Amino acid sequence: MKLLQDKVALITGASRGIGKAIALRLAGEGANIAFTDLREDENMQAVVKEIEALGVKAKGYASNAADLNQTLETVEKIVADFGRIDVLVNNAGITKDGLLLKMSEEQWDAVINVNLKSVFNFTKAVQPIMLKQRSGSIVNMSSVVGVSGNAGQTNYSASKAGIIGFTKSVAKEIGSRNIRCNAIAPGFIITDMTGQLSEEVRKAWAEKIPLKRGGTPEDVANVCLFLASDLSSYVSGQVLHVCGGMNM
Repeated sequence: MKLLQDKVALITGASRGIGKAIALRLAGEGANIAFTDLREDENMQAVVKEIEALGVKAKGYASNAADLNQTLETVEKIVADFGRIDVLVNNAGITKDGLLLKMSEEQWDAVINVNLKSVFNFTKAVQPIMLKQRSGSIVNMSSVVGVSGNAGQTNYSASKAGIIGFTKSVAKEIGSRNIRCNAIAPGFIITDMTGQLSEEVRKAWAEKIPLKRGGTPEDVANVCLFLASDLSSYVSGQVLHVCGGMNM
């Protein structure tokens, strides 16, 4: 029996990067996958086919995670299509970096809305379903900078720190209904976004990491599988760092 056999996982922002890696990892353990992104395009359809090749059901949904009404509508469609939601992975996120002195209100609002409000939106929408089922696992994607901060990322750091506080509060609110809520704090993960950095910058980052390498989306996905499955049945309200020892 696979770890997530016949379970339904909903993952936000899963058309690429860490979200896609999580979708594939959970699907490999038997989960049917519903995932969202801003738009339905060829890339989304390609991801659907890649997931379906693992022998599970998959469907992508165009949805703005920062919009509560769209979120409620999307979750309603997912329940109609899949029947239930056992795992929610709040992964959608953006960056709009800059020093606070020069940061615009738009930069601040955009990052807070996509990174933090989206977690509120999808958790609020999925919570009644999990309460009725009396089971569920919610995994929120934070960041090491939500713990340590980072110059030039006050908006991003604030959004990721907010996710940690949100996670711990939700875990206390709904734990009695057998619903767990945890967060993952990735460090320097090699994705398309970090791939745009120069080789020199990437090497400088690696030198700060005890394991002397950047992480991969699969490293994060493996931890997400642990938190999504019954392997972590007595783990809730926690923040697991996936950073190669960078934050100790």
